[in-house]
Amino acid sequence: MSLLKMMFGALVAAVAMFVAGFLLFATPISGLAFASLDDTRSAAVQANLAQNLPATGTYVVPDPGTQAGTIGYAKGPVAIVHYNARGYSMADTDAILWGFIHEFLICFVLGWALMGIDRRVPDYISRLKTVLLFAVAGSGLAFLGMPIWDHVDWRWALYNFVGNAIMLTLAGGILARWFLPVKAEMP
Repeated sequence: MSLLKMMFGALVAAVAMFVAGFLLFATPISGLAFASLDDTRSAAVQANLAQNLPATGTYVVPDPGTQAGTIGYAKGPVAIVHYNARGYSMADTDAILWGFIHEFLICFVLGWALMGIDRRVPDYISRLKTVLLFAVAGSGLAFLGMPIWDHVDWRWALYNFVGNAIMLTLAGGILARWFLPVKAEMP
């Protein structure tokens, strides 16, 4: 497969990944990943975050790097807070643009990896199985470790694991089917 063909394939796969990601993470179905608060509690937590967190970042609360934090960590409650001090629109065009570029780069790397096996893995089904296994392994490492190591909830982790595995498998399946030779010549 030529580099140009693979780049075009990465673009097509990224569009499919983007659409799947939109359906999984930008529609009401994404609510399956989160616990929710009523408006009053949500406003109270938001005000508390604004008052107590100095800047955008990811915070561990309490800080286990101090003696008091270590004691507080053992007593609970604890939180890992992904915090954005500025806020943003739910339809942030910058996020949409950079998100698509991110997905294109992921598909480009995936296509490059598939180019490396196209002669040794000769048929589409075998390639798809390979893609599926790597999608499950990568998504599993990225998301399923959090509830184990950080004791966060499984619901968010499982939703993200499944969603990302679906997106990677879809993109890899497109690349393996339409942008690699269907039957590779065995050396």
